[in-house]
Amino acid sequence: MDRNEMKSRTKEFAKDIIKLCRKFPNNMEGGLIGNQIFRSGTSTAANYRAACRARSTADFISKLSIVEEEADETLFWLELIKEMEIIDKTFLNSLMQENNEIIAIIVSSIKTARNNKRRFQNPQSEFRNPKLNKFKIIL
Repeated sequence: MDRNEMKSRTKEFAKDIIKLCRKFPNNMEGGLIGNQIFRSGTSTAANYRAACRARSTADFISKLSIVEEEADETLFWLELIKEMEIIDKTFLNSLMQENNEIIAIIVSSIKTARNNKRRFQNPQSEFRNPKLNKFKIIL
């Protein structure tokens, strides 16, 4: 999945979160929980977009870590909504599945970026490890 596809996917997720918020009851719990999940769910997409404009690998990793935090917070609110039976479970289940997939992609991207950063900061280290010798990178 490339960056544009992920931007689109997180944006669609944000739109689904907004649709979810429209279903909350008009009471104190609906307002408070709705506000929290609205902020974290839409922030996931906005922060991913910001990560795509990072100025360095370290900046990219930092911004992706914020995306991971916001997505994890969103998952917390989805779980709470489901357990408290505030909204129909069928809609929540699909949102939770998509949220889990987004988190998995982001975590994987962070790991890859960290490994690439280490590899390019000290490219000779790969050649000293005989197990990695077959993967020599020509710079």
